[in-house]
Amino acid sequence: MPKPLISILTPFKNTSEFLPECLNSILQQTYEHWELLIVDDHSTDHSYAIVNEFAQKDPRIKLFKNSGSGIINALRLSFEECSGTYITRMDSDDIMHPKKLEFMLNDLQKHGRKHIALGLVKYFSETGIGDGYAKYESWLNDLTSKGNNYNEIYKECVIPSPCWMIHKEDLKACKAFYPNRYPEDYDLTFRFYKNNIKCIPCNKILHYWRDYSTRASRTDSNYAENHFLELKLFYFLKLNYNDSRPLVIWGAGQKGKTIAKLLQKNNISFIWICDNPKKIGKHIYDVELHNFEYLKSLQNPQSIITVANSKEQKVIKSYFKSIEMQPMNDYFFFC
Repeated sequence: MPKPLISILTPFKNTSEFLPECLNSILQQTYEHWELLIVDDHSTDHSYAIVNEFAQKDPRIKLFKNSGSGIINALRLSFEECSGTYITRMDSDDIMHPKKLEFMLNDLQKHGRKHIALGLVKYFSETGIGDGYAKYESWLNDLTSKGNNYNEIYKECVIPSPCWMIHKEDLKACKAFYPNRYPEDYDLTFRFYKNNIKCIPCNKILHYWRDYSTRASRTDSNYAENHFLELKLFYFLKLNYNDSRPLVIWGAGQKGKTIAKLLQKNNISFIWICDNPKKIGKHIYDVELHNFEYLKSLQNPQSIITVANSKEQKVIKSYFKSIEMQPMNDYFFFC
């Protein structure tokens, strides 16, 4: 029986310093029946020449130039040109574990369609990993090890963009890379959730995620915080919001204010609560802030939590538990 082909989709732009290590990690995969669709997004360094040299030596590497601009257009091109039964992404500055493709394919073949294979990730950097990235890695890997990634989908992107694999037909059913919404990886994650694509638990580190100061997620305006909040609210209103229930915002910091403005823009009324005595009773955007205990007086509310402090989040979770409210139904952490 012939082995299934895996298509690896990789956009790149000005990553000449990291491309050889990335490409070699793909060439060293224990599973060898793959094709790499790698798209140059208008690099101005030697990146194209580096990839072209690799492509001349291995016909599995198929090099293209982005006819449009940006990572979404590059991903669309690579997807349109791919021939694989299974699809995965790879970032041009990262490194694959040697058995990444093998392990992911085995998981998908075991569990079948409507599943997505995942892996644990490990950040690395020449200058060291900051506390924020270390916490994100730990949080993300904890979700992935249990396969319950969607349980906290409104907090942050719960599927790492370069560490998943899915059947091509399932990716098509989720509209692949065709919606023109950033952050594109988070948007695709929401569409996996919407289409009930089940996450396969994994406890192996399969991807090494490089961090550095000029990486796109740090410098590209498409990955700014306001885009994340807009995307979260967009999908919350489509997938989890029940307009027959009172909607509550908990928290009046910057994120709470952003959500409030977005709701008003969408003509959606809400109740605003917080536990800051300096803000209780005041009006922001013509909405009065109530003490959080006001929640108990509401009939079957849904709450968006915009409080980021981890200690305060634990207190809030305990409070919801004490009043018998459930996560991802009655309350949703947006940070």
